[in-house]
Amino acid sequence: MNETRIVLAGNPNVGKSTIFNNLTGMHQHTGNWAGKTVVNAKGVWKTEDGLITLIDAPGCYSLNVGSKEEEVARDMICDPECKGVIVVCDGTRLERNLILLLQILTHRKDVALCINLMDQVEKAGITIDEELLSQLLGIRVITTRASRKKESRKKLEEVARELQDNSNVFKSYGFVPELLGNPYVTAQKAENIAAQVIKQSDRKEDLSTKIDRILTNPFVGFPVMALMFLAIFWITIKGANHPSEVLGNILFAVENPLWNGLFALGMPICICDMIAHGMYKVLAWVISVMLPPMAIFFPLFTLLEDWGFLPRVAFNLDRCFRCCDACGKQALTMCMGLGCNASAVVGCRIIDSKRERLMAMVTNSLMPCNGRFPILISIITIYFAGESSALGAFCLTAVIVLGIAGTLGLTKLLSVTLLKGIPSSFTLELPPYRKPDFLKVIVRSLLDRTIFVLGRAVAVAAPCGVLIWLLANIAIGNNSVISYMSDFFDPFGKAIGLDGVLIVSFILGIPANEIVLPIAMMIYMSQGTLSEITDLNFFGQLLEANGWTMLTAINMMIFTLMHWPCATTLLSIKKESGSWFWSLIAFVGPTIMGMAVCGLISFLWRFFL
Repeated sequence: MNETRIVLAGNPNVGKSTIFNNLTGMHQHTGNWAGKTVVNAKGVWKTEDGLITLIDAPGCYSLNVGSKEEEVARDMICDPECKGVIVVCDGTRLERNLILLLQILTHRKDVALCINLMDQVEKAGITIDEELLSQLLGIRVITTRASRKKESRKKLEEVARELQDNSNVFKSYGFVPELLGNPYVTAQKAENIAAQVIKQSDRKEDLSTKIDRILTNPFVGFPVMALMFLAIFWITIKGANHPSEVLGNILFAVENPLWNGLFALGMPICICDMIAHGMYKVLAWVISVMLPPMAIFFPLFTLLEDWGFLPRVAFNLDRCFRCCDACGKQALTMCMGLGCNASAVVGCRIIDSKRERLMAMVTNSLMPCNGRFPILISIITIYFAGESSALGAFCLTAVIVLGIAGTLGLTKLLSVTLLKGIPSSFTLELPPYRKPDFLKVIVRSLLDRTIFVLGRAVAVAAPCGVLIWLLANIAIGNNSVISYMSDFFDPFGKAIGLDGVLIVSFILGIPANEIVLPIAMMIYMSQGTLSEITDLNFFGQLLEANGWTMLTAINMMIFTLMHWPCATTLLSIKKESGSWFWSLIAFVGPTIMGMAVCGLISFLWRFFL
């Protein structure tokens, strides 16, 4: 039985993935900015006539390949094995969308046009003559709107039936570059067609334009952007403290019963200790520390994403990245790094140029991921902010700004050394502001991001817990192996304003940054298992008893920001770049930068104080 395949194609940010989810019942991640989809998504579309394999191709502006997603989209759109293509366009930007449609029509005739977002079209005072448009193009044209899903689904099923009926007459013969012709001619034809079918009523400047005048202003945009992130960090810090404590109490209460259960099964005491006090305790720590802030941060970040704020961030930061001979899209992947560096590395596929994509991947770890937030928040609370959540959010925002500066600095260094070249041009679309669907945002951010990131952290934390337990409990003479390791690194650690315990903690924390502080506490207390940090006052006293000063706290935050990526991120860089070399550069670059900054601050601190 032959597979019936139909492709959804179109520019980025026209609602293709939303239509795909509506027709297939799947949950392809949608976002209000270009580049969210970088691979083909495939789902089963159940129609009255049978099953159709529906393919959501990445958004592209042209069949002339300029990026990885456009190459993926072109190959699928021009695949002769597909029974047809439904081109989805944004009705508020019809002229621009028609350029891709006209290019597709040079390669295949089994095509239909779906004018989407008609709710916004009517709100903008735009009228589209779809019958005339159908006559001019010679294809079926339908309109859809988000508020009428059943009606839209019925129209699309009729289109699919027509495409299949005409599949023997209108056959694709694949991609032939010569058929694209002069792009200026295609654009002119799109302009002429749009002029005939579109009528625009006279309207005053809308609210979106007024907001953009503020957010994209070179003087006002940056402070507004900083305040927006400041608010998110404040809500995250304020909201995560108590849930983390409650969750920690619940999970750690299982530790002793787990040990007793293993012992009752006849397991040796050392195995019981290793599983319960080693592996499980690390898992409990990672979950209790990571889950609450992620469950708050990711939904808030996704709301900004769906609203359309992130493209404005990229627009503002494009000036900065241009000065570094890089691409403004790197700002988007940099923002992704606030959630998870590994996911952000995969997201770098939205950057067209391989050179600029490598720069974005190598420098992404300079943005603190969710796993490093607990370290930063703990140090800020103990040494700088106390009980003030507002001051804590301000300090955390300052750390983020330092991370952005470090990203720009390392990007510039790479652009004049290993990755010399001329920055490529790119299209940065500012999508319309849209009211987020709060229920979908919560479900998507919890399932697609929070649980995904947490699952990966748990997967790497479990074996790490066993290793840490072994190093802490295997003794050579009177000291454990981990104590010898911290003594070995102590001279170097103190030279850069830290100590050997912290260096060892960062090394053993490569699988997951969340366990760096628990490892440090375990070594400081000469214990064989990780300790719970339930009382920050006690933890602060413990740090001071082990020689911590304000200098140590400052350098701890800097080194938390600037050091090697986690193991998952390094593996993601290897997979995306196809080379261990760039994983090595991603490891060495931020680490040398962090050591240099910590060393300089230590020198100046000791010289002047």
